[in-house]
Amino acid sequence: MSELLLAAGILVAIFVGYNIGGATTGVSFGPAVGAKVISKVGAALLMSIFFFIGGWLIGPEVVDTLGEGIIEEEGILTLETGIGILFFIGTALFVGNFFGVPASTSMTAVGAIAGLGLATGTLNWATMGEIVSWWIVAPVIAFWVSSIVGRYFYPRLNAWIAISRRETHLWVVERNSAIPWVRAADGTDRREITGSLIVIAIGCYMAFSSGASNVANAVAPLVGSGALDFERDVSLGSLAVTLGSMEWGVLLAGGAVTIGAFTIARRTLETMGNDVTNLPLTAAVVVMTISATITSLLSAIGIPVQLVIITTMSIIGLGWGRATRTTTVSDAVRGEKETAVSVGALTAEEEGEPAPPIGEEEVEDIPKASDLYDPSTAGRVILIQNFVPVLATIGAFLTFRFVPIWAF
Repeated sequence: MSELLLAAGILVAIFVGYNIGGATTGVSFGPAVGAKVISKVGAALLMSIFFFIGGWLIGPEVVDTLGEGIIEEEGILTLETGIGILFFIGTALFVGNFFGVPASTSMTAVGAIAGLGLATGTLNWATMGEIVSWWIVAPVIAFWVSSIVGRYFYPRLNAWIAISRRETHLWVVERNSAIPWVRAADGTDRREITGSLIVIAIGCYMAFSSGASNVANAVAPLVGSGALDFERDVSLGSLAVTLGSMEWGVLLAGGAVTIGAFTIARRTLETMGNDVTNLPLTAAVVVMTISATITSLLSAIGIPVQLVIITTMSIIGLGWGRATRTTTVSDAVRGEKETAVSVGALTAEEEGEPAPPIGEEEVEDIPKASDLYDPSTAGRVILIQNFVPVLATIGAFLTFRFVPIWAF
């Protein structure tokens, strides 16, 4: 019976990892795919590699928090309850992926585990308070850091880097030899090559930070319950590795995410790359760098982070900072000049075009936010992103509280 339960737990964990791969690949590589910098297959490959690296190096800190920190009483997080938690995480994420919306996997996972804690009266409120506090603080930090960059540094970066979107792919795969190789497409200049490499590198950084934060969402219930607690020594040439519960969990999550990245992620890549926003690639690079850095730092101290919301607030902050360049600080204090606060300000210049000095730009020159976003698609994304974690929390609470086979 225990072997069947373990098999069921592993299958559900794979289901969760599959949906995490679908959700986070779009966030990490959507801008690069939308700009024809990389194909969906290439994005999936890089996502798989760097997600695993982040999960292996930093992920265990977050696994400990989700697997042991939220539920304060031992014996509650068993293999059976772990399967139930993973089921609600996977189902909720699948709803988001079905609609092509990358939901916050960390909020969904924490919500499902918190549902168990509420149903059993074993929720560690101190740990939950710390997590929720960072959920509030992290987006604020992302907003203000991005706004400073947007006001003082973004125009210069946009002029220097000048990453532009193209209708055709920047790179092509040559298959006329035994070993396929990649080369720049005809007509691609040196600046475009440099820009594309920067976009891909930042996407890899995002995938790394996603692995650091999200590997726990797929396997923390199994690791915390001790279901994967069997060790094995593996030798890879001169490298010897002991695979314990944590290591098996990371391998399981990495493999499942790879499956999701190569399959269902095509939906979220399309949404994040083409449908939601026409965010300039230079702005996307800035946003992704700030978001990935905050996520990696918080993951290192064991805080599961809502990458999607941090990224959203970073976009808003960057646009707000760029829009405030129409006035100087002294003019704003005296109330002598208004500011057009709009995320659409990020499209005020073409790639490579220098921006006017602070205070010398007119408010009328700042595009509206509607020029950057598709309102209907953005509204759908925000609605589903908030609905998914709530669905996981309520579903877990009601199940563990009232269903006879789970009731404590």
